Amino acid sequence: MPALDDSIQFVKGIGPKKAKLFEKLHIRTLRDALETYPRDYEDRTRITRIADIGAEDKYTVRAVVGTEPKLSRIRKGLTLVKCTIFDESGLLHVTWFNNPYAAALVRAGQEYVFYGRIQGFGRARTLISPQSEKVAPDADHPGRIVPVYPLTAGLTQRDLERVTEAALAAVPGDWPDPLPEVLRAKYRLPDAADALAAIHRPQTADEVAEARRRMVFEELFLLCCGLQQLKERRRADSGILFAQGGLDAYLDALPFAPTGAQRRAIGEVAADCASGRPMNRLVQGDVGSGKTVVAAALCALAAQNGWQAAFMAPTEILAVQHAETLAPLLGRLGISCTLLTGSMTAAQKRSALAAIETGAAQVVVGTHALIQQGVAFHRLGAVIADEQHRFGVAQRAALSAKGETPHVLVMSATPIPRTLALILYGDLDVSVLDELPPGRSPVETYAVGENMRRRITAFIDKQIAAGGQAYVVCPLVEEGELNLKSAEQHAKDLQAALPHRRVAVLHGRMKNADKEQVMRDFAARQYDILVATTVIEVGVDVPNANLMVVEDADRFGLSQLHQLRGRVGRGPRQSYCVFFGADKGESARERLKILCRTGDGFEIARADLAQRGPGDFFGRRQHGLPALHVADLAADLALMQSAREEAEAILAADPRLEGYPTLSARVQRMFAARDDEVFN
Repeated sequence: MPALDDSIQFVKGIGPKKAKLFEKLHIRTLRDALETYPRDYEDRTRITRIADIGAEDKYTVRAVVGTEPKLSRIRKGLTLVKCTIFDESGLLHVTWFNNPYAAALVRAGQEYVFYGRIQGFGRARTLISPQSEKVAPDADHPGRIVPVYPLTAGLTQRDLERVTEAALAAVPGDWPDPLPEVLRAKYRLPDAADALAAIHRPQTADEVAEARRRMVFEELFLLCCGLQQLKERRRADSGILFAQGGLDAYLDALPFAPTGAQRRAIGEVAADCASGRPMNRLVQGDVGSGKTVVAAALCALAAQNGWQAAFMAPTEILAVQHAETLAPLLGRLGISCTLLTGSMTAAQKRSALAAIETGAAQVVVGTHALIQQGVAFHRLGAVIADEQHRFGVAQRAALSAKGETPHVLVMSATPIPRTLALILYGDLDVSVLDELPPGRSPVETYAVGENMRRRITAFIDKQIAAGGQAYVVCPLVEEGELNLKSAEQHAKDLQAALPHRRVAVLHGRMKNADKEQVMRDFAARQYDILVATTVIEVGVDVPNANLMVVEDADRFGLSQLHQLRGRVGRGPRQSYCVFFGADKGESARERLKILCRTGDGFEIARADLAQRGPGDFFGRRQHGLPALHVADLAADLALMQSAREEAEAILAADPRLEGYPTLSARVQRMFAARDDEVFN
């Protein structure tokens, strides 16, 4: 009897050579195969009569083979196997391409269920390279729900079926279920063994739906249990105590009145820092909601309590910009601010490093340079990570390790629904900035096609003539696939079309010093138009720029386009945003219309998540969570909320899950691959 931890190479038909290919799918043991779920299913139970076949599509046909399959070699590298099949309603041609073994799969006079794609119409219809299964003599309802697994070159669906068949056979009768029985009953969920069997070998579409619902709930429940434990264990740590006395002075030093949302978030940060536990808080808000004001408050609190604060930004442009914003603001309170980036000269770095080590640098702003080995803080008490989706958990942890359990604040300008934020950032407390500072006028937004090119070029010229400046964003640096606009070529085209305007180029392949110089010159109005890649997506602040034009906007996610739009509308001028790509099909047009209709980043994020799916929307580095195999963060919000509530209730009564050994073991296993070491 095989065991789940046995290697798959001992499955009949696999062997060492194919086992190596399976490793590319992270399948080494039968247990790995059991936890590799189908990515889709083919419903071959819906039999279509040959006479009823309509447009070109995939069909399941129950038919008798009318002529023996015949092999033909058309030319070198191309073989065809052809035959005809028939049912009571008509006849159909079948062709297999480059599969000489297909001739041995079916025999004339025998009845089979065929599944494949129809090409052609009328009498010219052909079933192309179908899968086939012989109909048993006593089969009343032939055909089945067929799982479709992820593959890699050299493996077939049949290989995956063999391995999962062996894995299911190895599941013991007393298979432990991580879900407490009370939850299975409450939500009417099948037990673990039945759900596994139905996921891999379903009899009906309803079985698939029920099994998936069970798997999704289990996955989200395990995730929420782990995150809740992680949060509680961090809360149990003793943290640095910050007195709150200096906040009034900080608020008085601001050159503007903070919004109610900013005051609320600053209050939450201050309360965390005065709690005696290390803060782990996310501040998320829409473009321009003023997250930096909250971060600066934490910097002021740290410095006024005799500690240093480190502020890490994902790019040098942003780091420089933050330093230029924070230095005068904190300087009013007598707090020093030091910049540390990779492109600084050796002498500049030595000076900065010395100030950091002695504590003369009370607030340090920098890039990844902050986590390098040579950086030693005198007394690090607060860590801030801007645009947190650009940093992995390990990078934040590396910066935190420069101190002893410092307070941690992470910021994200990718707004997501609060329910989702509480799951994705379940080990963090969440503050939401849901107000924009006064004076930020809505950006007029238009989605256009290529037929508007001349008019938009003229509009760019008109805005510059009125004293404004323009960004033009392209997806690529050099000419490439699909005729997408490149920044370099488009800058040349614009300069030719508007020879009296000053055009600059900015992209990721430029040296950091050159990028910073271009941005400084653009901010100083030495250029009229900045043609750039998405390097300007986040944080860049040029109040005089009032026009954003995005080329090939259909290639970007909605949230990314919203981020780009947020680069304008920061000054007193009426601002505009133009998205090219509305002529790239109905889907592109409808997506871009969402941006024209609303400026609410949370609504846009919901639409983006629903359309693109969580893999594209978040990216694994954004949230640092264990990989989810079945749950869909967009479609399963209701189950997610239920799973979170049940996890919190169980952990409130049994924080260490001592009464749930199977659940505890599964949670630890789920988090074992995560960067965080709490569970290891």
